[in-house]
Amino acid sequence: MNTNTKKELKSWGKSLFIALGISFVVRTFLVAPYIVEGASMEPTLHNHDKIFVNKLHLKEDFKRGEIGLIQGKTENYVKRIIGLPGDTILMKDDQLYVNGNLTEEPYLSHNRKLTEQMGGGRLTGDFGPVNVPKNEFFVMGDNRLYSMDSRNGLGFIPRDEIVGQSEMVYFPFKNVRKTN
Repeated sequence: MNTNTKKELKSWGKSLFIALGISFVVRTFLVAPYIVEGASMEPTLHNHDKIFVNKLHLKEDFKRGEIGLIQGKTENYVKRIIGLPGDTILMKDDQLYVNGNLTEEPYLSHNRKLTEQMGGGRLTGDFGPVNVPKNEFFVMGDNRLYSMDSRNGLGFIPRDEIVGQSEMVYFPFKNVRKTN
């Protein structure tokens, strides 16, 4: 092997090593891909949508209404943040009250229409008031009839179990869009 070939191989190897290092850092600390599993976030997110999750999002800055990726014990979940630490959550007559104030949920309009077409009924049963503990969050899926969330199995979500915020659907390509 001549000297030029060795230099070229060494250059390629160095470039590949740097690219892998950058990829590792980006994926570990900044942005990660995730595949949505299940229908709990329909119609906002669909089963098998591929999303980018912003892992750099400061955990102190989570806002009510954002969609977060939650790291569970055996699987991950994508849910909407409904209650922040210290909030009081109440659901009455299919209306969400946070700290005594009626909260609009425009992302539920599609599911409300479907429920009406099927003969009425409610998306969410009455519950609460529920007080969200310090450093924890109350989350729900947008498809309230078919979502396991803080109401029925997940409970309150500790701050450190929220991996990041969903930013966008990147696949399927025909459905590329921001999610928050």
